[in-house]
Amino acid sequence: MYKNAIMKILITGTAGFIGFHLAKKMLDRGDTVIGFDSINDYYDVNLKYARLNEMGINKDKIEYGKKVQSVNFPAYQFIKGNLEDKDLLDKIFVTEKFDKVCNLAAQAGVRYSLENPHAYINSNIIGFINILECCRHNQVNHLAYASSSSVYGLNETMPFSTHHNVDHPISLYAASKKSNELMAHTYSKLFDLPSTGLRFFTVYGPWGRPDMALFLFTRAILDNEPIDVFNNGNMKRDFTYIDDIVEGVIRVIDNPPKGNQEWTGKNPDPSSSVAPYKVYNIGNNSPVKLLDFIGAIETAIGIKAKKNLLPMQPGDVPATWADVNDLINDLDYKPSTPVKEGIAKFIDWYRWFYKK
Repeated sequence: MYKNAIMKILITGTAGFIGFHLAKKMLDRGDTVIGFDSINDYYDVNLKYARLNEMGINKDKIEYGKKVQSVNFPAYQFIKGNLEDKDLLDKIFVTEKFDKVCNLAAQAGVRYSLENPHAYINSNIIGFINILECCRHNQVNHLAYASSSSVYGLNETMPFSTHHNVDHPISLYAASKKSNELMAHTYSKLFDLPSTGLRFFTVYGPWGRPDMALFLFTRAILDNEPIDVFNNGNMKRDFTYIDDIVEGVIRVIDNPPKGNQEWTGKNPDPSSSVAPYKVYNIGNNSPVKLLDFIGAIETAIGIKAKKNLLPMQPGDVPATWADVNDLINDLDYKPSTPVKEGIAKFIDWYRWFYKK
């Protein structure tokens, strides 16, 4: 561990959007961080390598299973690897002796799960059981992991609450994330492993994912191309700015669950347990209509979009809206960045990064 560090943490998915921002923030406050990522080609790997480069990781020095030292952060090292590689993970956990783990690596995307379902089983199920086993056998004192707002599936009661039942997912991606929550609870109960699931709601911001709406819309508008607007623009999303997400994740990491002593199996609360287990929503608690979101992009860029109105896509839900009362009550935190402000920051980054 780097001297004077607060803790030593493994963050998986550090070439990804949230993982990149989380690693940087934790390093800035003095933690020792080991980053881990497969750098798969689900979206442009050049963006992933650019994120790593921003963190001082030289692309040419990356080899599978080998640690690379950051030239920007003395307390940061990166390892390329797959969650499915149990032997590699076992070796890393035994060697590094992590205090905590934040598992953000996963096969992402709702629509892609209709095309390549096995990728979700390999990464999100097999990979996650490997993480759980490594945490169990190496005295990790808290596992925080990415779930998703997509677990709410066919639920229609708004806002979405972690105290609601979520047994009706409508994509394999959502089913894999619900499975993660169930698997984590099992390990929390059987092996006293504190675990916290994080249901993210439509994260956006600088260095974001190219498959997400903000990125796609910005690129198309700047290139004078039409944008595909699903559900005729009547979708609503609880767009959450990346800095708000990261602050929430760090507060969760710093506060392992202890178990809910008021929990009862006669009236079971899905968000907690007698075991050291908890699930939180991290969302903006303020849903925005897709057409209004596009309007904010148009304003920030100064160009009107050409809209191609389309019906709802399979696996999509018409609206998301996060109840974040538990986050407020337990951790004294609520995401607060207005969408117009967050979009303006993204546009500034996009123009800088792509020289538009």
